[in-house]
Amino acid sequence: MNGSEQDTDRREFRRFHTHGTGEFSLSDLSRVGDHVVIEPHVLIFHPENIEIGTNVYVGHYTILKGYHENKMIMGDNVWIGQGCFFHSAGGIRIGSNVGIGPGVSVLTSFHRTDQTDRSILASDLTFAEVVIEDDCDIGTGAILLPGVRIGKGSQVGAGSVVTRNVQDYAIVAGTPARFLRSRKPPE
Repeated sequence: MNGSEQDTDRREFRRFHTHGTGEFSLSDLSRVGDHVVIEPHVLIFHPENIEIGTNVYVGHYTILKGYHENKMIMGDNVWIGQGCFFHSAGGIRIGSNVGIGPGVSVLTSFHRTDQTDRSILASDLTFAEVVIEDDCDIGTGAILLPGVRIGKGSQVGAGSVVTRNVQDYAIVAGTPARFLRSRKPPE
């Protein structure tokens, strides 16, 4: 890249700004059920776009990154471990009776890579909702990428990177996550 091309690339960057502190009170949330436990040092951004059901636990140091549009919706009986990162720019829907291990990341947006006239960081964002159906278990350190649906009753192995939809009652693991077996016995 010559000097003028670098200057053009630099001008495309918007000024960075703070997203705030993430401090909140439960009354800031769009909806919150009974018996919700949010441990110390949890950060919640755009709480007005987050709905939490009844009997939900959110572990220490988790970040619930709401967005100015789209929603993060959690059902009832959801357990979220420590140090998770949920970014709901594209929307996140979590069903009921779901366990999410410590260190899980749920991402709902990505930078386009086809805009080669600018850096990837300056490229447009694409948004895609992530859905975790009822009765799922997401293992420690798993990463769910934009647009995936985790089918009802499925289990995602620890450390997996989920890049495509998971069938109902499937067990998946790996990087990228692949189908290992069904939790349902053959008929």
